[in-house]
Amino acid sequence: MRTKPEVSDDGTTVTVRVPISIRRRGGRKLVLAPDGVAFTGPPIRRRIDSTMVKAIARAFRWRDMIENGTYATIREIAAAEKISETYVGRTLRLTLLAPSLVESVLEGRQANLKLDDLMTSLPIDWMAQSSALHYRPDVVRFANR
Repeated sequence: MRTKPEVSDDGTTVTVRVPISIRRRGGRKLVLAPDGVAFTGPPIRRRIDSTMVKAIARAFRWRDMIENGTYATIREIAAAEKISETYVGRTLRLTLLAPSLVESVLEGRQANLKLDDLMTSLPIDWMAQSSALHYRPDVVRFANR
């Protein structure tokens, strides 16, 4: 079914009719072409895990406190924050994560990773971290070394 554009009587307006249908899928509206192909791609689902983001932020803050001399040891940080030394130590390990992995957590692209996965003893090598976490390399982008 092809129709020609319609021009108004005064010649200032052109009306083009495009046969589309609008469907609801998952609470969202989806525009479909006459052959059923979607005009818009599926929405990217990103879920920012605030617990992971807070832990990473805390780790970098504590690292900065050690580096600038505010605190000299993990024990001092733990005493000041009134938390266990082991938690501070495990959390500080988050500063050794690959930058692309940290970026994916901050952007909500961490897929099925959990904070417990990141707080385990991981290799220092960034590529090895990806393997140890069974993290898809197409999601985690590593910079050329």
